[in-house]
Amino acid sequence: MTDKSVVTPDSLHPEAFRDPKAAVDQLVKLYDQATTFLCEKFTEAMQKGHPGHRYRAFYPEIRITTTSFAQVDSRLSFGHVSSPGMHAATITRPDLFRKYLEQQIGLLIENHDVAVGISVSDTPIPVHFAVANDARISVPQDGAAEFTLRDVFDVPDLSTTNDDIVNGTFDLPEDGTEPLAPFTAQRVDYSLARLSHYTATEPEHFQNHVLFTKYQFYVSKFEAYARTQLADPESGYTSFVSTGNVEITSPDDVIDPVMKMPQMPTYHLKKADGSGITLVNIGVGPSNAKTATDHVAILRPHAWLMVGHCAGLRNSQSLGDFVLAHAYLREDRVLDDDLPVWVPIPALAEIQIALEKAVAEVTELEGYDLKRIMRTGTVASVDNRNWELRDQDGPVQRLSQSRAVALDMESATIAANGFRFRVPYGTLLCVSDKPLHGELKLPGMASDFYTTQVARHLMIGIRAMETLSKMPLERIHSRKLRSFHETAFL
Repeated sequence: MTDKSVVTPDSLHPEAFRDPKAAVDQLVKLYDQATTFLCEKFTEAMQKGHPGHRYRAFYPEIRITTTSFAQVDSRLSFGHVSSPGMHAATITRPDLFRKYLEQQIGLLIENHDVAVGISVSDTPIPVHFAVANDARISVPQDGAAEFTLRDVFDVPDLSTTNDDIVNGTFDLPEDGTEPLAPFTAQRVDYSLARLSHYTATEPEHFQNHVLFTKYQFYVSKFEAYARTQLADPESGYTSFVSTGNVEITSPDDVIDPVMKMPQMPTYHLKKADGSGITLVNIGVGPSNAKTATDHVAILRPHAWLMVGHCAGLRNSQSLGDFVLAHAYLREDRVLDDDLPVWVPIPALAEIQIALEKAVAEVTELEGYDLKRIMRTGTVASVDNRNWELRDQDGPVQRLSQSRAVALDMESATIAANGFRFRVPYGTLLCVSDKPLHGELKLPGMASDFYTTQVARHLMIGIRAMETLSKMPLERIHSRKLRSFHETAFL
């Protein structure tokens, strides 16, 4: 077809709002109009063939213009733009992010005393993302349709699907508009699709507090704990969601096993306000750790923690001892291009205190006695599972010089990506072997103490998250995670 015309939905005029709820209502209206248009036109094109022109619809946009620096509480790390000028963000799934958007928009209005503009952006919505929420529609693979899909509809564009904003490499457009949010709408849509694929649960189920582990044992304990909470009407938990989006509200409900487990099975102990706990079984290795956190980050969780096993590097440690990471030796390599290894990954006081408090509560040890079973120190993360089979001189010397007390493959990746994405992070590991002292991770070597401690480990992570969930958002989101020139949105 030679007709190059573009058909779009009827455009609504930009509007200004001082009411966050009304602003989000308008975002929902614009987004629904755009995606409904694309779904209808896509279905029509699949039935009738090439229409002779392009169909295009656009993401909605939030825009704010300020002429002076805001006088805000210096303790706040978010909720205000860093300098006068124009700031904007494209938005997807405003229904999913309603609470987050209302909070962030409300802070902007309060701190700058200006209205926010809601309008249609100039960023097209890829048809794959527009139809993603309609189970009746699927996008065929390239070449399967009777026409070339990209001749009629927009497809994902890497120029707007990247981490340039969070990585600090964002180039301002010609009009000088600064980013208002850490991710573009296309980047968010991409991760929403990936989350569904990797975890076999829908993004709607994810809670604000995320635990990462790599052992099925922890999943079983998590489900058992969830059932005790559902039996307690005072717990605040409303349901438990298992892989495949199976949701139960009673401790006696049966969860049938899924036929095929996803790459990263995920489970959600939900509260009505989203302040519950999500457990992601990421599997082994820094690549999996990066993949999981790359996508979970767009949901803007309030905290994430790694609760895994590690090699104890000190002779004074015993199997089953805990390690609370306060620094990281990064030899995982997967984030080197996004976050150089010379960037320090600081410990966050709020997370450290919550974890130490949880260890004390669960083990019933306090003060100096807590040192019997827990070390605080540097955790080294590597990309070679069989590192101990290599020549020992180099690795052991670096571990000693760094004062490392434990080694694993995921913790530094999860912490570094938390730092990169401005998500509060922490690590509590359980010593499962001591390769430098002749105790390899082999069947039959675990002591009764180790078995007991592993059973307690997940509960410590849960207790820490429950402590963090009671903290004001302004307190937990540390200023340590914010750079010189930040987006207003978390």
